[in-house]
Amino acid sequence: MGMLRASPRLVAVLGPTNTGKTHFAIERMLDHQSGMIGFPLRLLARENYDRVVKRRGARAVALITGEEKILPPNPSYFVCTTESMPLDRPVEFLAVDEIQLCADADRGHVFTARLLHARGRAETMFLGADTIRPLMRRLVPDADYVTRPRLSTLSYTGHKKVTRLPPRSAVVAFAVADVFALAELVRRQRGGTAIVLGALSPRARNAQVGMFQAGEVDYLVATDAIGMGLNMDLDHVAFARLAKFDGHYPRRLTPAEVAQIAGRAGRHMNDGTFGTTAEEGPLDPAIVAAVEEHRFEPLTRLSWRNTSLNFRSLAALLNSLDERPPARFLVPVRDADDHRALRHLVANSEIAALAANPGAVRLLWEVCQIPDFRKVMSDSHARFLGQCFAHLAGAAGRLPTAWVAAQMAQLDRTDGDIDTLMARIAHIRTWTYIAHRGDWVESAADWQERARGIEDRLSDALHDRITQRFVDRRSAFLVRRLAGEAELLASVAADGEVRVEGTPVGRLDGFRFIPDAVEEGALRMLMNAANRVLRGEVTARARQLAGSADAAFAIDPAGTLLWRGAAVGRLAAGDTLLMPRIEVASGNFLDGEPREQVRRRLAAFVKGEIERRLAPLFALQEAPIGGIARGLVFQFVDTLGCIAAAEVADEVRGIDPPTRRLLGRLGLRFGTESLYLDPLLRNEAVHFRALLWAVRHGRKVPRLPGARHRGRAIAADPAMPPSFYAAIGRRVVGGLAVRADRLERLAAAARTRARSGKFAVDAELAAIAGTGLADTPQLLAGLGYRVVVGPDEAVVVAPPPRRRGAKPPARRRAAAPEGHPFAKLKELRFA
Repeated sequence: MGMLRASPRLVAVLGPTNTGKTHFAIERMLDHQSGMIGFPLRLLARENYDRVVKRRGARAVALITGEEKILPPNPSYFVCTTESMPLDRPVEFLAVDEIQLCADADRGHVFTARLLHARGRAETMFLGADTIRPLMRRLVPDADYVTRPRLSTLSYTGHKKVTRLPPRSAVVAFAVADVFALAELVRRQRGGTAIVLGALSPRARNAQVGMFQAGEVDYLVATDAIGMGLNMDLDHVAFARLAKFDGHYPRRLTPAEVAQIAGRAGRHMNDGTFGTTAEEGPLDPAIVAAVEEHRFEPLTRLSWRNTSLNFRSLAALLNSLDERPPARFLVPVRDADDHRALRHLVANSEIAALAANPGAVRLLWEVCQIPDFRKVMSDSHARFLGQCFAHLAGAAGRLPTAWVAAQMAQLDRTDGDIDTLMARIAHIRTWTYIAHRGDWVESAADWQERARGIEDRLSDALHDRITQRFVDRRSAFLVRRLAGEAELLASVAADGEVRVEGTPVGRLDGFRFIPDAVEEGALRMLMNAANRVLRGEVTARARQLAGSADAAFAIDPAGTLLWRGAAVGRLAAGDTLLMPRIEVASGNFLDGEPREQVRRRLAAFVKGEIERRLAPLFALQEAPIGGIARGLVFQFVDTLGCIAAAEVADEVRGIDPPTRRLLGRLGLRFGTESLYLDPLLRNEAVHFRALLWAVRHGRKVPRLPGARHRGRAIAADPAMPPSFYAAIGRRVVGGLAVRADRLERLAAAARTRARSGKFAVDAELAAIAGTGLADTPQLLAGLGYRVVVGPDEAVVVAPPPRRRGAKPPARRRAAAPEGHPFAKLKELRFA
C-alpha cells in the first residue's frame, strides 16, 4: 500500500520588523528540495539570492525580477520579486514576503492574488505584519499562524534638532527636495550623509548604504524607501516629516507605517530608538504607544483585481479588468498604471486596429505592463508603449534592432546632475525590463548585458554625484574620531600644517589655529579636533618663544609682532608714544602663565627695538643736563623728535652754550623754524615713528612717501593733526608737510637772497624745499614772506625783521594772471 501524501501546509508568520521572519522562511525553503520566494523589492530579491547561492551554489538558484533574470538550466530554488514569480513552475515550498502589502493602493492586487492563488506543493508561507491577520483568516481560513516577537526593543526619545541627532541616525522625509535640503544641512553640520531614495537604482542605493555601513558617514537621509528591504546598523530613526503624498493625495502616516520605518532602528539583538526632528514637533502619544507596543489597527480593506482576464477582444479585456471583487473588504484597484495605459492605447484607432485577435490583445496587455520607473505615467510613456506594440504586432514581431540601439545610445551618458542621472536610470531600467523579454528583441542576452552595463555606469556616476554633493569626507572622518575616546594622533609640520590622524585640517600660525576653509558646522569640528591636540604644541611654542633671542622677532609695518615669521601679537595704545601696550595673539589654546610669559618676552623685545631704532632720542633723555634743557628734551621726546622753534623759543634762549653744544653733538638741530633730530629723518626711523604715532592714537598707519621721494614735500591732509607730521619729522607750512631739514635750508636760502632785496622764486628754491615750482610761493608765504605774482614770475619781498623764533605776521598773497604757471594760486591773497 503506497504512502499517502500529507495535505499542503499553509503558514502565516506575522509580527513586527526585526523578528527574523525572512531568515526563518529561507531556512524552511532550503529544507525542501525545491522552493520559490517572492520579495517586494528587486533589491531584497538580489540580496537574498546571493544568500541562497552561498548555501546551495549558483547552479541551484534562479533570480527572476522584472529587470534581471539569472536562470541556470534546472534550478531548484527561485528568488523573485512578487510580480515576477513564475507560478507555472511547481515547487515544494512557496513564500511571499511583506504580505500586508495586499492593502497597498498601487501594487496590493498582486499580493492579494498571491495570497489567494500561489501555493507550494508541500508548504506555503506568508510573511508580514500582524495587521493582516483578521482579513487573512477570512480569505485563507485553513492557515496556521505563527507570531514572532521583535528581537530588540524600540523606544521613543522625543524630538531633537537635526544637527543634534546621535551618530548612526536616519532622517526620514518623503519629498526629494526635502531629502536634499536635510542632507545639505547634515553635510554642513556633521560632515556628510548617505542618501536613499526610491528613485535610486539598486546599485546606487547599495553604494550609498555601503558607505553608511562602512562608517564613512554616520548619518542617512532617506524617504520611506528605507522602510522595507534595507538592513542596516541604524540606532535611531528621526522623522522630519509625518505626511506624504501617496500618489493620489497628501496624508498623514498611519501608526503601522511609522512602525515599519522606525523599525529599521535596532537590528537583531540591538535596541533602537525613534523620534522626530524639532521642526516636526513631538509624535502623538497614541502613535508612540502603538509603535512601542506593536499594537496597530487591523487592515480593513485589501486591493483586488480580477486575475482571470478575457483576451477575446479589447472590450472583453477591459470588462474583465473592471469586474467587481467577490467580497466587500476587497476593493478594486484605482488607476493601476497598466490599466490606465491600456485605456490610453485603446483610444488610438491605429493601436485598436492592430489588436484585432486574442493573441494581439494579450500582447497589448503585456506591453502595457512595461513599467514606467519615473512613476509619472506621462503621455510620452504611453506613446513609447504604442511604438513598442506597433513594432511587436507588425510582420517582424520584434522590436527593430536599430531602434533599440538608438534608444539605448541616448541614455549611455554619465554627464549631468543628480536629477538628470536619476531620469536616465529610470529610462534604462525600462529597457532592461524589455530586454528580458527574449521574444521581443533579437539577441536578448546581448541587450540585457548592454542595458545592465549602462545602468551600472549611470548608477556609479549617480553615487559619485551624491557623494560629492552631500559628503565632506574630512569632516565626516573628524566627527567619527572625535566621538571616540581614543587619543587623536596629530602632527604640526615645520611650515605649520596641522594634521589629525593624517588628515590636513589647517595650520598653526604662531599660536593661532587657522582651520582650512570650511562651512560653519565643519569649522566647529575642526576647532574641537584642534583643541584635543594643539594645546600641548602651543604651550611648547610659548616656552620656545620665551627663550628666543631678539633676532627671532620682528615688527611689521602695521604693528604686528612676528616670531619666526608668524604673527604672535600686536602693538596697542599704551601710556605714552614710546611705551605701547602688547596684545598677544593667543588664539584659543594659549592662556594662563604661558600667555603671560609670551607677553613679557614680546614687551622686552619691543622696548629694546624702540630704543634701538630711536637711539638718538633716548640718548637725549640720558644726557647729563638739567633745568630748562631737561624740560625742552621732555617736550622734544613727546613729539618723537620734531618741534616748532616758535613754540620753545623762550626755552631755547635759556639754554647755555655748553649744553647747546652737547645737544648738538647728540644730533639735535636748532633751526630758525624747527628743532629736530637729524638722525631720525632717515626713512626707516620715519616709518617707525609713524607706526608708534598711529598705535598711540588708534589709527591705521598713514601712507608715507617711498624711499625715492622721502625728502619731497607732500600735501598736508586736513584730517591729520599736526602732531602726526611732527612725529615723522615734518612741519606743516602753507598747506604742505615739509621735512624739517629742508624747511631750514629753504628759510636760510630765502634769508640770504632777501639781504639783496626782492628775489624771484626759481627752480633752485623749489629743489631745496623738495616742492614743485608752483607750490614754492605758498611755502615761502607760510614762512612770512610777501609774494607778488607777476605775468612771468613770482617775486618775493623779505618780511619785516623779527625776533629769532617769533611767529611771522600773516601775509596777503598776490593773485596770479590767467595762464601763468602760478595760476593755481590765483585765489590766494597775500598780505
